[in-house]
Amino acid sequence: MEELINSMGDFGAMWPILLMMVIFYFLLYRPQKKQQKHRQQMLDSLKKGAKVITVGGIYGTIETLDEKTATLRISEKVEIKVTRSAINQVLGKDSEDAENDK
Repeated sequence: MEELINSMGDFGAMWPILLMMVIFYFLLYRPQKKQQKHRQQMLDSLKKGAKVITVGGIYGTIETLDEKTATLRISEKVEIKVTRSAINQVLGKDSEDAENDK
C-alpha cells in the first residue's frame, strides 16, 4: 500500500510540468502552426499579375512564377527575381481597404 502512495506522490510532483507543457502547446506551438499553414496557402495561391510585398519591403507585380522563384516588376523596365518564400504579403482589395482605413 505504501508503494502505491509513493508512486502517486511522484506523479503529483510531475503534474505542474505536464500542465506547463499543455499551456506552451496552446499558447505557442498551435498558433505558430496555424500561421505557417496560412502562409503556405498564400504562397501556393500566387498568380501572375498579383501585387505583392516582399519581406524586404519591396512592392512589385508578379510577372513570372515557377516552383521556387518569382520575377517581380517593381518599376517600368525593372524586374527582379526572388524566391517565392521572400513574398510576404499579397495586396488585394481587402488589404487596400485596410490601408485606406488607417
